[in-house]
This record gives sequence, structure tokens and C-alpha cells, in this order.
Amino acid sequence: MYIIAGLGNPGREYANTRHNVGFDTVDVLADRYRIEIETKKHKALIGKGIIEGQKVILAKPQTYMNLSGESVRELVDFYKIDETTELIIIYDDISLNPGQIRIRLKGSAGGHNGIKSIIQHLGGQEFPRIKVGVGEKPVGYDLADYVLGHFTGDDKYEIENAKKRAADAAVMMICGAAEKAMNEFNRKV
Repeated sequence: MYIIAGLGNPGREYANTRHNVGFDTVDVLADRYRIEIETKKHKALIGKGIIEGQKVILAKPQTYMNLSGESVRELVDFYKIDETTELIIIYDDISLNPGQIRIRLKGSAGGHNGIKSIIQHLGGQEFPRIKVGVGEKPVGYDLADYVLGHFTGDDKYEIENAKKRAADAAVMMICGAAEKAMNEFNRKV
């Protein structure tokens, strides 16, 4: 079994913001594979289903970004998965250009508070992740205002494509092709 958790903030006011591309990517998977994400469990909205023959839990932690680790820890413990191989976290990254994707099998938080929380609660940095680039904040902008803002102009188009590619990457990863996914998706767009 695999858990694919997209990070974001709950509530309508955060829908379609830069910080919620993890939620949005999980929604792409849910639509594609007809998985309903509506059960509230483990401080998350979850949906159970099958993706390419693999049992999966799609999760959207409802703890707000900075506390994402609480939900992820509960999910990992309850479903007794190996977080180093059977967990995929999808989230926004301001150090990547809008629409760029980067897959890592482990690593630091890189300043992302949701990932900091997950590292703290899991007790380590070894878990697969898919970063979706949302672009660097403009000079003079407050970081929180930027990541909680909406996409504009060409970025909207790039992000829609990135969410689909991130979903494709997650599918490859659960099918045992993490290295292939890294080779295919870690290129600049």
C-alpha cells in the first residue's frame, strides 16, 4: 500500500493558491482514478483506491501546512507503511521555476514548513517527495503573502501542466520506477 499526501491549507480561501499545489495534484490523481477524497480520518481528508494495480491512500492533511507532520505520522502509523518507500509527499517549492518538478527520495526541508513538520514527526528525512515549482517570490513581497497568493498570467498554464506531470510522476513511483521518474521529470521545462 502507498500513501500519496499532497500538502496545503484547508479552507476555501486557500484554494488554488501556490501553497496548495500538493492538494491540487492529489485531486488530479483522484479525478483520473475515480477516488473520492471525502473521509475525515487521521487529521486528513482521505480516499482509498487503486492506481495501476497498487492500493493507495490519497491524503490531504487538514492541519494547516505548518502541522502537516501530525497527519502524516498518524497515516504512516495506522496503515503500517514504510515511509522510506511507500510514502510520497507532494508540495510547492519556491526555489523552482513555475511548472518545474523535482523528485527526491530524501533530503532536507529546504525552508518549507510543511516538510519541516513531517521530518520532525517521522524522525528523519528519508521519504520520497515531489516538489512542484511555484517560482521565487518577487523582491519586496512577504513570503507568506506570496505562497498564499494565486497564480497569474503564464504561471497558471505552467502550473496546470505541472500538476498533471507531478501526478504522472507519482504513478511511476508507486509502480516501482522512482529512478526513471527522476530522470524523466527532474529536467527543466
